[in-house]
Amino acid sequence: MKKELKDTIVVELGQKLKEYPHFYLVDVTGLNAEKTSGLRRKCFKNEIKMVVVKNTLLHKAFEASDIDFTPLYDSLKGSTAVLFTQTANVPAKLLKEYKKEGIPALKAAYAEEGFFVGADKLEELVAIKSKNELIADVVALLQSPIKTVVSGLNAGGKIHGLLDAIAERNK
Repeated sequence: MKKELKDTIVVELGQKLKEYPHFYLVDVTGLNAEKTSGLRRKCFKNEIKMVVVKNTLLHKAFEASDIDFTPLYDSLKGSTAVLFTQTANVPAKLLKEYKKEGIPALKAAYAEEGFFVGADKLEELVAIKSKNELIADVVALLQSPIKTVVSGLNAGGKIHGLLDAIAERNK
């Protein structure tokens, strides 16, 4: 591979590292063409950008980045694919489907500004909630007291008597 091409690849990887806030390093050793194609299709459906890279070029892109990626350097062995994503837990859920087969296997991940090194971190990554999931949880928590009051009001005369009793006590 020519030096100009290598430099171009390193620059493109650096741009992807800036564009996507989360990425996973995955071991794809042993995947045949059919399974690789299937994995790429699933990644595309889940809005994940999958790139198979040479470890040395990815290492250079890490070194050129503003973020210190040294905890990931030891994971750059064997055949590596990088899964770039906007949502931290989506690749983890995808990899969990393949856990029985063992291929592809998680090497490491950079998600929510934290490093997760090793295949044993997959469950932690699956448990990370996306922005939309967190918003839904907050909305549900905010709605809970309102639902209690509304259901009490819908109960009819019981609430009216309760309010009268409270008003009498405050006099």
